[in-house]
Amino acid sequence: MATSRVTVQVGDRELSVSNLEKVLYPEASFTKAEVIDYYLRIAPVMLTHLGDRGVTLKRFPNGVDTEGFFEKRCPSHRPEWVGTAPGPGDRNGTIGYCVLDTPEALVWAANLAALELHTPMARAADIESPTMVVFDLDPGPGTTITQCCEVALWIRDTVSGVGLDCVAKTSGSKGLQVYLPLNTPHSHEHTSSFALAVAQVLERAHPDLVVTNQARAARQDRVLIDWSQNSRHKTTICAYSLRARPTPTVSTPVTWAEVRAGAEGELLSFDAAQVLTRVSEFGDLFAPAATLSQRLPGPR
Repeated sequence: MATSRVTVQVGDRELSVSNLEKVLYPEASFTKAEVIDYYLRIAPVMLTHLGDRGVTLKRFPNGVDTEGFFEKRCPSHRPEWVGTAPGPGDRNGTIGYCVLDTPEALVWAANLAALELHTPMARAADIESPTMVVFDLDPGPGTTITQCCEVALWIRDTVSGVGLDCVAKTSGSKGLQVYLPLNTPHSHEHTSSFALAVAQVLERAHPDLVVTNQARAARQDRVLIDWSQNSRHKTTICAYSLRARPTPTVSTPVTWAEVRAGAEGELLSFDAAQVLTRVSEFGDLFAPAATLSQRLPGPR
């Protein structure tokens, strides 16, 4: 089948994009052109959280109803203006990850059907120093994002007890994520141990709902606090990234008032159009993740 190509102007660059009419989200009839348009329009806020980190692409060239694949190593066929940065890599050592630091680079990635963009806790300039702690809340069988919101509020109150602030976003899939901004020198070992300590405190206080054991049997009717996402080689879905769900849902920053409403049963799920509207109304709710300077207790 012939590939249809058009040239589009993005900033000062001309980009060749293909198969714009291809439907990548069949249930929503959401096309590749709409994916590209979303990433171009969300770029002004998303690049704050994406542009200074090595990015792992998750590509779905045949749409979300098919198997996607992760791409850590930035493709060799990238344009010369798409940069790379070293990252933890794979068994063969350090590799070059894509750096998507311009709207043009985001459009280039979207044209590859890179629906999901995953980022590490550390910036590309210093991959040994995480700039935040993440608590990845994954609902086990019998629980939903409602219970994740309840656990998120407990995390907020726990870290507040040692003088720390945090922010939340939906995963865009089933769960919720709480981020504790640091933006000061820390090690991955320190952030991981802190996340585990908080998770274990909550597991002891709420054993009927919180679990830190990833075994599926242990997760029935409980929310997993996945503290291991703070490991040097791990990534989480970037704020404002699309997800490969039946509809084009987005990992969406939310307010604590919304999290509280979510704990009371309000569904926290937002698609691309809703997120663009939210940003126009509220700005970047995730901005503290990039700007707030805090220090964890204990040795760094």
